[in-house]
Amino acid sequence: MLERLDAAGIRRWAELGLAALGRHRAEIDALNVFPVPDGDTGTNLFLTFESAAEALREAGAELDMRSTVRTFAHGALLGARGNSGIILSQLVRGFSEALTAVPHVGVVTQHEMLVSAFRRSAESAYAAVADPREGTVLTVARAAADAVAGLGPGTSLAALVTTAADAAAEALARTPEQLEVLARAGVVDAGGKGLVVLLDALVETVTGVRRDPGPSAPPIPFDVHDLDEGGGAYEVMYLLDSEDAAVHTLRARLAELGDSVVVVGGAGLWNVHVHADDVGAVIEVGIEAGRPHRVRVTDLRQEAAERRASERPSGRTLVAVAHGPGTAALLDSTGTVVVRAQANIAPSTAEILDGVARAGTAEIVLLPSESDIRPVAEAAAERARADGLRISVVPTRSIVQTLAAVAVHDPAALFGDDVVAMTRAAAATRYGGVSIASREAFTSAGACHIGDVLGIVEGDVVEIGDAIEDVAVRVLSRLLSTGGELVTMIRGDDADDTCTTTVARRLRREHHGVEIVAYDGGQPFWPLILGVE
Repeated sequence: MLERLDAAGIRRWAELGLAALGRHRAEIDALNVFPVPDGDTGTNLFLTFESAAEALREAGAELDMRSTVRTFAHGALLGARGNSGIILSQLVRGFSEALTAVPHVGVVTQHEMLVSAFRRSAESAYAAVADPREGTVLTVARAAADAVAGLGPGTSLAALVTTAADAAAEALARTPEQLEVLARAGVVDAGGKGLVVLLDALVETVTGVRRDPGPSAPPIPFDVHDLDEGGGAYEVMYLLDSEDAAVHTLRARLAELGDSVVVVGGAGLWNVHVHADDVGAVIEVGIEAGRPHRVRVTDLRQEAAERRASERPSGRTLVAVAHGPGTAALLDSTGTVVVRAQANIAPSTAEILDGVARAGTAEIVLLPSESDIRPVAEAAAERARADGLRISVVPTRSIVQTLAAVAVHDPAALFGDDVVAMTRAAAATRYGGVSIASREAFTSAGACHIGDVLGIVEGDVVEIGDAIEDVAVRVLSRLLSTGGELVTMIRGDDADDTCTTTVARRLRREHHGVEIVAYDGGQPFWPLILGVE
């Protein structure tokens, strides 16, 4: 149990904190949805703290307390990565500035000094961010500072750091109540989680007791398309040699160019971070303020897409649209992910993307099952490709073409070969159906009246009659006129249980040797959907 935090304690905290961030890195990455869901907060925090710890290792154990905390802060500043890392470096800097503000500091024994360190850390981090938001690591840092400020002068070091860590954890749990994007994703703030991990490591440094339970289970996957990925397309970072007086103007100019603006440092050396569309303008502003160097530019959209693609398991999944519960169940039994469409309403792009997300594989084949749905499927495919998926649309115009494509699907084949085989199978399936006229109209088969039974082949009315079975047989005869081996019938809500049996019996008398299969599709408006392969 440490009674005072000295230089050796700081070095010990650096090592324990780095190890803890390493254990929680993947978990924190998975929590990362703000300011952009690019899944790198845990990695950036680790790399930033690693730079600080490495600076202490290189300096050796002979440094006094003042030199130790300054070296620690300088290492964090030079190695800061990303929005989260640069804020962490400022938290460390604020803490160190308070510890070195008292003349002749050799060890930290005064209660006021540590209270000041927590307060200075939070205040300097808020000041470094151009547009501070509650529900982030800033909120968590301030909660820790406020908690220790209420402790009496006789409070032990162990009680003080434990109070700070407890308050930070409680504030972290409340972050989804303060930031809508966290609530929608069902996660706490990633940067705030990192700070809690480091404060728990500080408690272990002082008390010798590890209270870190280890990484939590990864959060439930969320649909990043539901989150706000607005803001600048590029993350621009650089070190800047500049007079302190120029930084206020620099921060304001950067805020005009982009968002997530954080400028940290002091004494002539600054670390600049911004998300912006115009990389050149961001660097020019830095040149006006001083000398930018170690410039790093990251394409945030591309980085996020590559990350999400790498996180998907390998494999290939079919995603198909179905209008009836029967065909949905049939497709589901083959391992196909089903997008259920409502009667006469095409599914939205978002609904098809939801199916893609449920598939969870790196390769996707979309089967729209209707001509009118193909443009929606193409739009969804384009959106998914931006996320790094390999995706193709087999333009099935009827559910019977979708079933034909599914039948020849080979997950072991090359992606292109599989798509070609499914496309050929769909194209080789002629399709039609039987529907009921809902209004009077003049068709290519003549005038129809409300209640008439319509026979349709590939979108055109070719038969008009009184009975579903009669019209279905005539439609199938047309489809079989150019040959065919397999007839598929899918019964809808408006056909009775004997309908497909009657049609099959009559068809076999006229077309010997044809194989016939029938399914209960349950689709509305179409008593029978018909296909011939």
